[in-house]
Amino acid sequence: MQNDVIMAGFGGQGILLIGKMLAYAGMREGKEVSWLPSYGPEMRGGTANCTVVISDRPVGSPVIQSPRAVLAMNLPSLDKFEPDVRPGGLLLVNTSLIERKPARSDVTVIEVPANQIANELGNPRGANMVALGAYLGATDAVSLDGVIEVVRETFAAKPGVIDVNIQALRRGYEIGAACTVGV
Repeated sequence: MQNDVIMAGFGGQGILLIGKMLAYAGMREGKEVSWLPSYGPEMRGGTANCTVVISDRPVGSPVIQSPRAVLAMNLPSLDKFEPDVRPGGLLLVNTSLIERKPARSDVTVIEVPANQIANELGNPRGANMVALGAYLGATDAVSLDGVIEVVRETFAAKPGVIDVNIQALRRGYEIGAACTVGV
């Protein structure tokens, strides 16, 4: 079984971080993974995306033309990657920053108010964790517990942000699990 996702948003939203966390969790579970970041020269405020592939077999290429899932954190990302999602795939949309509805009717759309939830939790920088949680809940690409362990390790030097990021992951997971799809 292979799961692949393109995660995209503005630089500074933590897109590359959640992609890397997803890949690390996959490695911990003994799966084959690839993580391919892409960002513009302006970094923070510019566009950033990454492709993550998690598979039971060796990954032939980190480049995915028609991903099973796209996680769009802003409108430019939705505009760019929505057409690429494989029919029957998954499109996660951050409705806190994206007002338009996706145009596709042949994919499962999960609307996630990621920034709103992060703000409610007192963690405005945690929208990426909410979105990652929603992806995990919808796909079970890797275990939530595995990602929680990666969060604990990643933020070990900042113990004050661990629990709030785990809360954000769990809130997103609940949204995604309510819309579980077979991607």
